[in-house]
Amino acid sequence: MTVKPHQKPSILITGCASGIGLHAALTLQARGHRVFATVRKACDVAKLEAQGLESLQLDVDDSASIENAVKEILTRTEGRLDALFNNAGFAQPGALEELSRELLRRQFETNVFGLMELTNRLIPVMRQQGYGRIINNSSLLGLVAMPYRGAYNASKFALEGLTDTLRQELRSSGISVSLIEPGPITSQFRTNAYNAYAKALNPDQSVHAKAYAKMEAYYSQNQGHGLITQSPAAVTRKLIHALTSSRPKARYYVGLPTYCLAMARWLLPSKLLDSIVCKL
Repeated sequence: MTVKPHQKPSILITGCASGIGLHAALTLQARGHRVFATVRKACDVAKLEAQGLESLQLDVDDSASIENAVKEILTRTEGRLDALFNNAGFAQPGALEELSRELLRRQFETNVFGLMELTNRLIPVMRQQGYGRIINNSSLLGLVAMPYRGAYNASKFALEGLTDTLRQELRSSGISVSLIEPGPITSQFRTNAYNAYAKALNPDQSVHAKAYAKMEAYYSQNQGHGLITQSPAAVTRKLIHALTSSRPKARYYVGLPTYCLAMARWLLPSKLLDSIVCKL
């Protein structure tokens, strides 16, 4: 990343209220970056500022919020931004046959459409300065589908395709584009997913009631501290490489489950992979 000697490299990070985004923001600031840590809720801005972060409200579901945040950040940086880490997102669990069009749309608004709108607002800035880094936080579920995670799967599969295309289209622009693909990470992600599930569905009247009961048990008993679950630091390490390497990777796998299932996706017949994933 090429920046003037007297300038700190600048980065905008979305979804910094907790977990991956918060850890990345604090770590990069400690390493000398100027971090713009953005959050969806205005009440979280003060919490981040209390931790010494430069924070703004940015709701990727709201075009006006995106525009206002980008304008403010570019005003503060005199029109420059070195990097963007698209981290904001959520999961809408549930059987696909029971997810309404509105629920699917909401999933894509946050995980895909808002992310791309923000990215497209910043690409011209990076083009003009001749460099930039765009890193999109995807998921293991952007590589391998799992039952009752179909809406999230679809949004992350879409993000994978969009990111690959964007990387190809920007290859001669000086802007690098990377994907980070974490497996289970300690965060509020499971809690937020359960809340989205509980708000949207009525499991007692569902043909999937037994499966939902198992899923509820998983959410209540597994708060992200299992043997295969890693801390947000594992993602931040990959992010740092994507930001600082002279040859950033197109993809960064995080965690053993991602490596194993990504390999299985290519090596195993689809029906056998389905059987393994459903048992998981």
